[in-house]
Amino acid sequence: MRAVIMDAPGDVRVGEREDPRIIEPTDAVVKLTATCICGSDLWPYRGAEEADGLLMGHEYVGVVEEIGSEVQTVKPGDFVVGSFVISCGECEICRAGYQSRCVHAEFVHGGIGTQAERARIPLADGTLVATPGQPDPELIPALLAASDVLGTGWFAAVAAEAGPGKTVAVVGDGAVGLMGVLAAKHLGAERIIVSSRHSDRQALAREFGATDIIEERGDEAAARIKELTNGYGAHCAIEAVGTQESMMQAIRSTRPGGHVGFVGVSHGVELPGGELFFSEIHLHGGPAPVRRFLPELIQLIWDRKIDPGKVFDLTLPLDQAAEGYRAMDQREATKVLLTL
Repeated sequence: MRAVIMDAPGDVRVGEREDPRIIEPTDAVVKLTATCICGSDLWPYRGAEEADGLLMGHEYVGVVEEIGSEVQTVKPGDFVVGSFVISCGECEICRAGYQSRCVHAEFVHGGIGTQAERARIPLADGTLVATPGQPDPELIPALLAASDVLGTGWFAAVAAEAGPGKTVAVVGDGAVGLMGVLAAKHLGAERIIVSSRHSDRQALAREFGATDIIEERGDEAAARIKELTNGYGAHCAIEAVGTQESMMQAIRSTRPGGHVGFVGVSHGVELPGGELFFSEIHLHGGPAPVRRFLPELIQLIWDRKIDPGKVFDLTLPLDQAAEGYRAMDQREATKVLLTL
């Protein structure tokens, strides 16, 4: 089968891999309908993480082709959405709602790779969720978003305790930040302030529910947000980048007693203990437990109450994956959908 492989930073190719097969009785093999490129895929692309024959992709939707003898919740022919982290669904951590830290957790990226025609999904019962039926084609981008980027933005908003009467500051105008805007709006936030310098992303942020757009970054952005909130700062902040500047912007934009939901993959972030101590804010985040939210998100999409698929602004065939990586790296695209 065809699959996307990264041999070195900036070196992405579509090569041949062996077709997946059932290995464990808890496995499922899924014929993928669509996949996409994630902002986190750019870390190895830019040389910030190792890339040596890396199997790319961790967001996926498709049709179950085959299941192991112990799989009970999905069957061949089901259209499924899967989490970007494999989880058993049965351990104490999974039952507490943190499936991304399951005791059997395995990241789909790197070891499995779903920028491909097919994928073997271990622990299928704890990882895959079937849709209510076969989706209309126009729903597929939205369902694909639920596999990671929507679920991650949703977790950020939940971790930040976005809700009625709250002001939410969103740091990061990439796909995850935009999904955080959508989630905060759905959760009832009264005001959503987004830091963005890109007109196309500003427009989509407003469509998803942003009430204010600021172009400042870092400490200037934090000062601007305090100015917009009578000197208090936001009740909540969503950090969706993963850099030192973005994390400190989120912390410094939040009022005492407020909450920061951080989901940007951390690179070089160091928190100053004294400032954190006196800020009296709550920090909660990490790799999103997408599987916790999948049933609800799938239903919201199915009922057409939300449309996260609008975050995809470039669609390419799998064979042109290298162009998709280049476009996202150069900020010519917010998020790239790959068709199969």
